[in-house]
Amino acid sequence: MKQQTYAPFRNPSFKGWIGTGREDITPPAGIYARNWGAAKHEVAAGIHMPLTLTAFSFQEQSSGEPLILISADLGWWKSAADERRLREGILAALSLQPYQLMFCLTHTHAGPSTFTEDVNKPGGELIAPYLALVQQAAVKAAENALKTATTATLTWHYGKCDLACNRELPEAGSDRIITGLNPQAAADDTLLVGRITSEAGVVTGTIVNYACHPTTLGAANDLLSPDYIGAMRALVELHTGASCLFLQGASGELSPAEQYSGDTSLADHYGRQLGFAVLSALEAMLPPDKELQFTGVVESGASLAMWAKACYHPAGVVQGEMTRVPLPLKALPSLAEIEAAWEACEDHVIKERLWRQRGIRKTIGDGEVSEMPLWVWRLGDGILIGQPNETYSDFQQELRKLLSPAAVAVMNIVNGYAGYLPPETAYSRQSYAVWQTPFAPGALELLTASATAISQRLILST
Repeated sequence: MKQQTYAPFRNPSFKGWIGTGREDITPPAGIYARNWGAAKHEVAAGIHMPLTLTAFSFQEQSSGEPLILISADLGWWKSAADERRLREGILAALSLQPYQLMFCLTHTHAGPSTFTEDVNKPGGELIAPYLALVQQAAVKAAENALKTATTATLTWHYGKCDLACNRELPEAGSDRIITGLNPQAAADDTLLVGRITSEAGVVTGTIVNYACHPTTLGAANDLLSPDYIGAMRALVELHTGASCLFLQGASGELSPAEQYSGDTSLADHYGRQLGFAVLSALEAMLPPDKELQFTGVVESGASLAMWAKACYHPAGVVQGEMTRVPLPLKALPSLAEIEAAWEACEDHVIKERLWRQRGIRKTIGDGEVSEMPLWVWRLGDGILIGQPNETYSDFQQELRKLLSPAAVAVMNIVNGYAGYLPPETAYSRQSYAVWQTPFAPGALELLTASATAISQRLILST
């Protein structure tokens, strides 16, 4: 019988120079931290778990231009100027071009305000000094990553975790969608885990890309917290002995089932749920620089297909691009109109919504189209896609399908923030995301097409 040959089975991987750095960015208790319109408190009363900033660096060789990936336990940006000031300071300190840095927020809703215009609110005077400290921490963590970088292999594996649920619930007797668990709707449960292993076989870092809003802790919580991400990170780091970097996925319509709580033990419970799923994915990976090769058939009670581990050298390509994608805007009130409505409003919840809408209008400008930045990186067999808005999970699901067999990490709230990006079909529903978004129907689809085209070109370039 003719011997058949089969393509080897392997995990998507990258082999190059990789370094890691970590800094504590826990702000002082007393900083302004009102993240919920329904909250009764203005300032953080204490700390549930430390907030951290983690930086990983990637280079083809020790002398190659680096890509710097940073994840910080912060919520979102209300001011494009605040975000730009922080990021440009990091770029200048590290002598980087804009395409070389992705500064990602984990999107905790139990963090401090990042809005310097909150200066006159209780604890608001602490915000600007705190952001300066975050910038310093980012530079230090990135410098440490570059300084400690060594030849290593980044191995990716897809797993699953059912922490994330659909959070768009049709309200009984109404055409409104309320933001909370919808048990009847499906949710993307895909988990992507990356393992960094040194030449000596030591795990030096992990990457976790998962899409689920960190809204476990809500208006009743007055403690600073990374939400479920903190307990997840602690569990993974306990078992691996290495820093864990979390990347918030395309979680626009995804959240935990029980949320908006004041109970930090619930966040810890969810963190362990995700953490054990991460550990399962790590156990499922092949060893670094290994693949399974078909070695033949052994006749037994059945004809047994035999596969065995063999060495291979993962791709060492490092490429990065930043582009701007013109996205159409909805018909929106002008900045002056929003500010006038805010001044006249006496309802605290509505006033908070108007304050956020004001920040969005300042970010996107007064035109009919806003150019949104998009970052696409290739690391060997992996693609990392970052953008500043809150895309729905359709974005990551479509990209994974179109870019397979590459491992695809998709990140929300990267290098800025403006609003939600629901799929075009969602605009017929009266949901918070559709109300909040400044973008017109079809914007997500345009972003998906751009991200796909750039990724495919990078994949085919070598």
